[in-house]
Amino acid sequence: MSSAEQTPRPTRLAAAAAVAGVEALGLVAGGVYMAVNALTGTAGDLTGAVMGAVTLVALGLIPLVAARGLWLRRSWSRGPAVITQILALPVAWQMLQANSVMIPAGIVLGVLAVTGLVLLVNPATTEALGIRRPGQEA
Repeated sequence: MSSAEQTPRPTRLAAAAAVAGVEALGLVAGGVYMAVNALTGTAGDLTGAVMGAVTLVALGLIPLVAARGLWLRRSWSRGPAVITQILALPVAWQMLQANSVMIPAGIVLGVLAVTGLVLLVNPATTEALGIRRPGQEA
């Protein structure tokens, strides 16, 4: 067991893992919702609905794997987690532009994405993941 695994997990790292996990659950839940709509016949375009559902579930695997990696302190997991947060920002923006029930979801997604980014670039998080900053000694 390495010394990083013996020290307590920083709260910021646990919170970053939780943010990625919540985003993963949201994507998978959206995919399942679309699949149910497609299979019950309420979707207009069956092929499009099924492809959308499969895409959302597949995209949900990225933050899910990143969340697990963050929780286990794997340095590689920060990259997919950061990319997920960056991609979530324009999606949140588009949701905020709608005149519908998507506005509250866009607010939640935007808050999650910004929070996730702040947590992932925090020095405590990078140190816990074993990522050295430029100019830092080995």
